Amino acid sequence: MPEGDTVWQTARRLHTALAGKVLTRSDLRVPKYATADLTGRTVLDVTPRGKHLLTRVEGGLTLHSHLRMDGTWRVYANGQRWSGGGPAHQIRVILGTADRTAVGYRLPVLELLRTTDEDRAVGHLGPDLLGPDWNPELALANLLADPARPLGEALLDQRNLAGIGNIYKSELCFLLGATPWLPIGALPADRAAKLPAIAKLLLEANRDRPIRNTTSTLTPNSPNQNRTTSPSTPTPGTTHRSTPTPRAPNTRPHTPDLFVYGRTPRPCLRCGTPIRTADQGDGSRERPTYWCPTCQVGPAPGTTPPRKTQHRTTN
Repeated sequence: MPEGDTVWQTARRLHTALAGKVLTRSDLRVPKYATADLTGRTVLDVTPRGKHLLTRVEGGLTLHSHLRMDGTWRVYANGQRWSGGGPAHQIRVILGTADRTAVGYRLPVLELLRTTDEDRAVGHLGPDLLGPDWNPELALANLLADPARPLGEALLDQRNLAGIGNIYKSELCFLLGATPWLPIGALPADRAAKLPAIAKLLLEANRDRPIRNTTSTLTPNSPNQNRTTSPSTPTPGTTHRSTPTPRAPNTRPHTPDLFVYGRTPRPCLRCGTPIRTADQGDGSRERPTYWCPTCQVGPAPGTTPPRKTQHRTTN
């Protein structure tokens, strides 16, 4: 699943290529819109909303797309070979101007709607971490509305706050010193209060980076704890920090870009314990989840069974 910063970068590329230009080619390869023709219309803007993309064209129309797991948009100069996106049969939409062509591959969500009806597609989303509507107080209230829900699931639910995907879920939980299976209501109040700001800092720091990096953005907060210790209680002999702190850009050449995501079974960058992985899902899909069993407290597979949930994560 793409992260909010990836969608933001995609929107920026599409906006740069298309905005203010007249469409000279329009090909929507979805049966419902096979006869729709946008040629002759000017593209007004391309706006990200969480993980959704809204391409607005004159005449009050919006092309709504979502990348989900495998979708991608590519931009080519006219005459350039279309490479890197996939085979031709995976193309779902082509939007061309006099000098650029945008091609959408494997887009599971593609619909043409009136701009005034955009809320039908994105109105369910919570505050957007990279959007003008960002509201940290509302985001936190949404997250804490169901205190028994596992932290990782709550972070992925776009109705709470929009933009976090599986990578940032694992990284945020590490920075908070809590496993993704900890009920969010059990997260100490000081850490919960900082969660929205930490999430926003991570996404903002990475929206302009070609390679996502969290280790040069923040230092983790939790002391060297074991999972039987309360999240709010530091291990004796250690210095407790209640929240992650910003750090200067990392100049060490061999430091990994991420704290835990994708690093099983390599050692934790804080304590050296091997990083673990297990699936975490909402009943509709399972996602690989990474954590350090020493630095992060709370239930995890192989310890206290995670709570069963009836929630489904909403994109």
